[in-house]
Amino acid sequence: MIIGEIRRYLRDNNSIRVSRSLRDVAYKTITAREMMTRKNLKEPTLFEVAEEIGIEPETVTRAMDAIQSPVSLYEPVYTDGGDALYVMDQISDKKNREEYWIENLSLSEAIRRLPERERNIVHLRFFEGKTQMEVAREIHISQAQVSRLEKNALESMKNYLA
Repeated sequence: MIIGEIRRYLRDNNSIRVSRSLRDVAYKTITAREMMTRKNLKEPTLFEVAEEIGIEPETVTRAMDAIQSPVSLYEPVYTDGGDALYVMDQISDKKNREEYWIENLSLSEAIRRLPERERNIVHLRFFEGKTQMEVAREIHISQAQVSRLEKNALESMKNYLA
C-alpha cells in the first residue's frame, strides 16, 4: 500500500502528465535494468531490457523519454569561469538561417504582388491555417471560388519565384 501511494504521488505530482501504463513500463524498465546490471555486472542494452520485460524496444524508449524531467532552455550546460553555455545555445535555429531569410523576402514579395483578395485568401489559408470553407464564410464567397482564387494566387506566386 505504501509503494502504491508513493507511485501515485510521483505520477500525480509531475509537471507533465504521462499515462499510467507508460509510467508503469518505465518503472518496469528501471527495475529490470538495475536487476540485470547487478546480475551480469554490466549495463544491459535496450534490446536486452525490452526482451527481459517482454515489451517492444520502441515502447521502452518512449516510456523512458516520458518520465524524464523537462529541462529549462536556460539551464547551464557548461561554465569555464566566464560565460555559461546554456541548453538554448545548443539548439539549432533552422528558421532564421540566411537562406530562409532570403526565401522569406522572396515569398513576401510574391505575396505583396497578388491582388488584395488573393493576398487575403493566402494569408487566411497558410498563415492562419483556416480551411477553404472557413475562408469562404469569412469573406462571403463560395468554397469553389476560394479554391479557384487560391489556385490562381499560388500559380502567380510560383511564376514570380521561378
